[in-house]
Amino acid sequence: MAPGHVAYGLRAQYGLHVSPDVVVQWERGLSSPGSRELTALAGVLWCAPHDLLTEATTLREHRMARGFAPEDLARLVGMDVGSYLRMEESARWRGNERQTAALAEVLDLGSRELLVATGRDSELGELLRDAVKARWQAYVRPVGKMMPMQREHLEDVLEELHSEYQSRMVATLAWGATTHDTGEPGRDFLDRIVDHFWELARV
Repeated sequence: MAPGHVAYGLRAQYGLHVSPDVVVQWERGLSSPGSRELTALAGVLWCAPHDLLTEATTLREHRMARGFAPEDLARLVGMDVGSYLRMEESARWRGNERQTAALAEVLDLGSRELLVATGRDSELGELLRDAVKARWQAYVRPVGKMMPMQREHLEDVLEELHSEYQSRMVATLAWGATTHDTGEPGRDFLDRIVDHFWELARV
């Protein structure tokens, strides 16, 4: 179907006045349809809404990929729909631990998916960078509050991250080091600290 045919279908079947140019922007990933538009678009194209999504990363994308209306998801996680929609629109989750656990269960999110969807992956990165530069033991509790992980396993992961970062920093100070920028290996490690964490955590 050409963009003009899709735009016509959205108008004729769903009363949505979307121009062919907007359809082209959706196709190219330059803009995204809203919830109502995505549902209508799926109807016009004879597919499910989740078929139109790339790999889900945001709360809204995970919700739509699983076919939940905002009202239904809000009820299942135990909050009013207005509060839920504000969090979805701001891309910042503020639910309590019980609501967060319910969200992960209802949307079937793993630990990493949950942190990305709730906008807390950058917060994890900050904690991890502080942990490897200082006493990692002080960061077990705050990191543990962000995700379901056995404490012993989390301790092992943080200790390994700390050791790996410190060994890189010591190596740059060794006699005969030829690198001009002695902090580069450490900075590279810190830039990818979240990836290193998940590689070790394997959850």
